[in-house]
Amino acid sequence: FFFFFFFGFTMAADPKKLNGNVISKQVRESLKAEVAQFIESTGVIPGLAVVQVGDRADSTTYVRMKQRACEEVGMRFEHVLLSGDISQAELVARVQAVNADATVHGLIVQLPLPDGIDSRVVLDVVSLAKDVDGFHPQNIGALAMKGREPQFVPCTPRGCLELLDRSGVEIAGKNAVVVGRSNIVGVPMSLLLLHRDATVTVCHSRTRDLQAHLRDADIVVAAVGRPEMIRGEWLKEGCVVIDVGINSVEDSSRARGYRLVGDVHYASAYEKASLITPVPGGVGPMTVAMLLSATFTAAKRAHSSVTSSS
Repeated sequence: FFFFFFFGFTMAADPKKLNGNVISKQVRESLKAEVAQFIESTGVIPGLAVVQVGDRADSTTYVRMKQRACEEVGMRFEHVLLSGDISQAELVARVQAVNADATVHGLIVQLPLPDGIDSRVVLDVVSLAKDVDGFHPQNIGALAMKGREPQFVPCTPRGCLELLDRSGVEIAGKNAVVVGRSNIVGVPMSLLLLHRDATVTVCHSRTRDLQAHLRDADIVVAAVGRPEMIRGEWLKEGCVVIDVGINSVEDSSRARGYRLVGDVHYASAYEKASLITPVPGGVGPMTVAMLLSATFTAAKRAHSSVTSSS
């Protein structure tokens, strides 16, 4: 019993691990209390709608995670499940209908969409006031401009920043390397770090000598989608590593035949890093927590707008 207690306590208190499960729980618990107070004082229940096209197993799993998270903090959840053969025009019309629903404050279009549907067209239709994913071009554009404030920031980069802040990591003046340049993570992450006065380098598939860039990085954000690509020996001693990647690799020793790993080789990077996120249990839970936070913000703004105009 003593060994189990001691071992369990040691693992839970690992000073190097940026534990997204623990930090996201703190965010959700605080949010739950705020939501309850908001509902009591206004009678408005914050609502999130997710539009899903088709029945991809992974998308369905992600939607259920969001539903459970909403219910946990007292928010209303609506799952708009559409046929996989829906036309782009029909999908746009359904998104516009959700835009017009006053009981919905946050709206997500679950990606990826089926072949034949241009996700850019569909995402552009999402109301700016409900774009809790932060993917609308106007939100990304505002994020890119100094002195402008987007209504919402993409949830995964925001979750990464929250992990850094709540762990006391100094960002200003640090060298930060973001590996990956996607619209969902890499680009907004680099902009958020730039706004916090980091010196930011974005690396990608055409970058020459990635290791040279990483050797000088105080903060590394890996979001490239390649399992365990970044090795510990490439990293600077004492750096902070945020691993956004989540990849499945074959593992015959596991009952399901695979295990989940990040874009960083955890064991070797752990030896070099002062702080590092595990996979799973690092960035993922923070993404969902930030989504809930954004939906609550949208609900408060909507209520304030109605109140001021009445």
